[in-house]
Amino acid sequence: MSDRPLGLAPASIRDYRELARRRLPRQLFDYIDGGAYEEATMRANSDDLRSLELRQRVLRDVADLDLTTTILGCDFSMPVALAPVGLGGMFARRAEVAAARAAEAAGVSFCESTVSICGIEEVAAATSRPLWFQLYVMRDRGYTEDLLARATAAGCPVLVLTVDLPVVGARYRDVRNGLSGDLSLGAKLRRGIDLVRHVQWVRDVAIGGKPHTFGNLEKAVPGGSSPDSFKEWVDAQFDPSVTWDDLEWVRQHWKGKLVLKGVLDADDARLAVEHGADGVVVSNHGGRQLDDTPSTTAALPAVVEAIGGRATVLVDGGVRSGLDVVKLLALGADGCLIGRAWAYAVAGGGEAGVAHILQILRNEMAVALSLTGCPRVGDLGPSALVDAAAARRDRNDRRSSDAERGNS
Repeated sequence: MSDRPLGLAPASIRDYRELARRRLPRQLFDYIDGGAYEEATMRANSDDLRSLELRQRVLRDVADLDLTTTILGCDFSMPVALAPVGLGGMFARRAEVAAARAAEAAGVSFCESTVSICGIEEVAAATSRPLWFQLYVMRDRGYTEDLLARATAAGCPVLVLTVDLPVVGARYRDVRNGLSGDLSLGAKLRRGIDLVRHVQWVRDVAIGGKPHTFGNLEKAVPGGSSPDSFKEWVDAQFDPSVTWDDLEWVRQHWKGKLVLKGVLDADDARLAVEHGADGVVVSNHGGRQLDDTPSTTAALPAVVEAIGGRATVLVDGGVRSGLDVVKLLALGADGCLIGRAWAYAVAGGGEAGVAHILQILRNEMAVALSLTGCPRVGDLGPSALVDAAAARRDRNDRRSSDAERGNS
């Protein structure tokens, strides 16, 4: 964690995390920052990325860098999109609109969440770049069909169907800080005190931002956007009976590109292609669902192999720098989604914060491409990474040799 004073300009995504921590009520920061159970998978997402080493090369012509790419028929200035983040408008005033504007200015796509505070029509009206839309299949198929029609009317070219949430994982931070669970009177008082201690957030977001309804679910969630009403809706509507057969129903009501988000297993990746998916997102929901599952970095290579170039492979989880993006592209991903990163940025700096972290990612990617000798993102492959197993063997061999010389 950064200990950067607020008076200094943020230089990294981790700096924006610290800004968000200071500016948000504890319950909202923990909602962004936390994971399921003991948060082992959430940590592994970051740790496994850190463990990969870039292979620095020299005397390569990298004068003409090219970060551009095409993903699912959409042109990107760099292979990064803003992932769907639920409750975004609770973190900053009309946060989904702010993030979508920053994404458009940077030449990348923004994915609107089903449980966004700003509705898809509001976000679409604020931008000219087509939004992607993330969907949960709900028990009320009529309402799901209505959401698909609204996404079509808004011009969304890509539907991201989240498939790893048949039930909600246990997030202990949310219970401890009073965002979920049955609250005692004391817990309610502590939650209220936490809110009023953050005067700037109350003034700018709770009052000025008016996050009182879920824009895409205003007819579905009674009582506005209170945590209790939202939890009641989730418990009633998230459908644990959804199977591969339900993809046919989705296809009947969606004519654009279809991506399945939440794929960790190679067999599931093959099934996704067999059932007509145009792409998958290798994701463990940011470590917010089932703990002790593989990190997305560990799961990615097998999924890429199973897909075999027949569909687009995107990945999320633990991305905190442009170097992380380059590593995941080298492992075979076509692009990365960033979720927590833009949530920290919008909480810490609004639209300007999101624009800044996208520029940070671009700059860091440019440096990594230059110093690995890969001037174009399409050049990236396993050769851009140090073979970790071979490196360990070399280190062990050197230690053994040194030990033998010391004993002789």
